[in-house]
Amino acid sequence: MSIPVLLFASYADVFGARRLDVPLDAPCQVADLVRVIRSMPGGDRLPAAPLVALNRTWVREDAAVQVGDEIALIPPVAGG
Repeated sequence: MSIPVLLFASYADVFGARRLDVPLDAPCQVADLVRVIRSMPGGDRLPAAPLVALNRTWVREDAAVQVGDEIALIPPVAGG
């Protein structure tokens, strides 16, 4: 099974796609998902604690990911 993860801005550039299919079974935790993404080509570019949205809500690494959830990695942004 795989978990789809949406990528935006610089993350989409790093991974060369706007979506990753992460080879991991749900249920799992966000930390598990990030660990697997870090092992993928380009994953070393993620910050120590990447921002993760689960069903359009910011979550911590201990949040549970279930089948059918929408997961997105949000790169750091700056405003002016």
